[in-house]
Amino acid sequence: MNRIRDSAQLQATIMEASGLLATDPRRAAGLAAAALNAAPDDPRALLILASSRRRLGDAVGAKTILAPLALRYPRAAHTQYELGLVHMALSETQPAIASLECASRLKPDLAEAWLALGDLLFANGDEVRAAAAFSSYERALITSPALQHAADHLFSGRPAEAERLLRDRLAQQGDDLEALRLLATTVAKQGRDAEAESLFDLYLQHQPDDDGARFSRAETLFRRNKGGEALDCLRALIGRQPEHPAYRNLLAAVLVLVGDYAEAIVQYEGLVAQFPEQPKIWLAYGHALRILDRREDTIAAYRRAIVLRPDLGEAYWSLANLKTVRFARAEEEAMRASLHAAGSDDDRLHLHFALGKACEDRADYAASFRHYAAGSALRRRLAPYDAAAHTSRMHLIRDVSTSAFFSHRKDGGFPSGAPIFILGLPRSGSTLVEQILASHTAVEGTMELAEIGLIAAEVRASHPSRSYSETLAGLDPDQRTALGRSYIERTRIHRRLGRDIFIDKMPNNFEHIPLIQLLLPNARIIDVRRHPMAACFSAFKQHFARGQDFSYDLSDLGHFYRDYVDLMAHFDAVLPGRIHRVLYEDLIADTEQEVRRLLDYCCLPFEDECLRFHENRRAVRTVSSEQVREPLHSHGLDQWRHYERWLQPLRDALGPKLAA
Repeated sequence: MNRIRDSAQLQATIMEASGLLATDPRRAAGLAAAALNAAPDDPRALLILASSRRRLGDAVGAKTILAPLALRYPRAAHTQYELGLVHMALSETQPAIASLECASRLKPDLAEAWLALGDLLFANGDEVRAAAAFSSYERALITSPALQHAADHLFSGRPAEAERLLRDRLAQQGDDLEALRLLATTVAKQGRDAEAESLFDLYLQHQPDDDGARFSRAETLFRRNKGGEALDCLRALIGRQPEHPAYRNLLAAVLVLVGDYAEAIVQYEGLVAQFPEQPKIWLAYGHALRILDRREDTIAAYRRAIVLRPDLGEAYWSLANLKTVRFARAEEEAMRASLHAAGSDDDRLHLHFALGKACEDRADYAASFRHYAAGSALRRRLAPYDAAAHTSRMHLIRDVSTSAFFSHRKDGGFPSGAPIFILGLPRSGSTLVEQILASHTAVEGTMELAEIGLIAAEVRASHPSRSYSETLAGLDPDQRTALGRSYIERTRIHRRLGRDIFIDKMPNNFEHIPLIQLLLPNARIIDVRRHPMAACFSAFKQHFARGQDFSYDLSDLGHFYRDYVDLMAHFDAVLPGRIHRVLYEDLIADTEQEVRRLLDYCCLPFEDECLRFHENRRAVRTVSSEQVREPLHSHGLDQWRHYERWLQPLRDALGPKLAA
């Protein structure tokens, strides 16, 4: 290279070197060295040379340049950022955090510093600070002056105000893609995932190379239980960045969602090896292991999560939720200490449910109920439920679903007899019935599938000016056939054994029986029922990962059960013989007779394997996974009676349905 003769040539050389850092660090290092020959103390050339060395794998050499440079220029954000990356490369975690925090403080719009800091904190198990860093990273990506105010609202916890400003902006300038992307993020943060998905889709039509937006779309699809689409999205992202931890973490969760448990375990094993200090990854790994009945490994993963973060309530609850683990008194005391130290309602409510189980196991039912009630109260505050609105919705379903309604719509619908819908109140024995049927050689058990609910939402959204009932009534035979076929196609990803019949065990599908009847008239529908006090109290003391918001208040539970029983009685009247009912207590008392009735309804020949269901090692995702891997017994039938003195609100709400 020609010798640098003047400041203009020096400036040009430094600019060229800077531009080559990402693509040709060796060439950038040569240019930086040439610049330093002309100006030995130039901080820009020193920074480029250090960055080049880091990128070429010489972190020690980079540090020898950066450490004194950072002392000379303590307010140079990019120098602190590079030094943080070098510390990371050398596994010097605390110095790396300090340098990256300094860089972020000095230059809050340095997005890459926030991202690196978030990744490092996450890997180190500090989820709270990691989440704050990732939020600041998202904020730093907003560069348009017109969007700064909206971004401030969004990342300060005021998404409604941000949405108002963004919609105003898009009304004035509809082609502002940055505003559109930020609106999609804002809507997603408010939990309106269907709308967020549409907004991300619209944005990506114009900016298909924005991997950040594509990942946000994948997260939205995952939350909507659209596993197949989320999987396609993530495969493309990982094809470009195979080692990206957030992509791999979400991929593992999506693989669980679609039932590819073996591949999910492979992904989680890679993640826990790379991030051994991350408790949430150990927790998710434990959940996947549980599905495959790797019990000892499951317990070990949950306990590892607790070691890493002693106040992680979900890890304690996950142990309790195995139903087979009994806590030692020392573990109880640790949970009580964590309960007082826990920083979030989520941790506290999980700890209360875990302590409820611990006290129940040692027959301290008063203390047990106090913890179950405290956990339920916290969850109900986080996820309010309107019992009156639910009752009104059930009345509307009954009003529409008349005998005449169904008799006038006998044409259409997809004729497949493959699906068996098992539904009812959670914790009523539906997993047991699924396990019995899935032990038959012609039947595949899947999981609680979301597809019927998603199709119902799409039907509802297709005519927003009409009520759902009006839209459902207006579906013509071809539309009903197409939607039924769509259900079969959407659920295919969950069917891995190639069997003729499969089970959809979403309990809340009882609200969608009219849709099922119109779309899949040959599907089987099985209603599993248990003594109302037993079923309702079992749901009350269960913390569900999502949904079932009615189950955290005894009165709400009683009213929900009444709505459910009334609706099922209505369907029995207008669709006589259509629904097969299994009473849990009868199944316990005369198993073979009830199994034969069940198989007859499903037009399946009797197989002895259905009586030996507990020997079936299939993957089971529900909270009853351990129980259905044991022979039938009557131990839990009257467990609720230990708590009877505190259950009067439930009795009152059940009213006459208690006798039924």
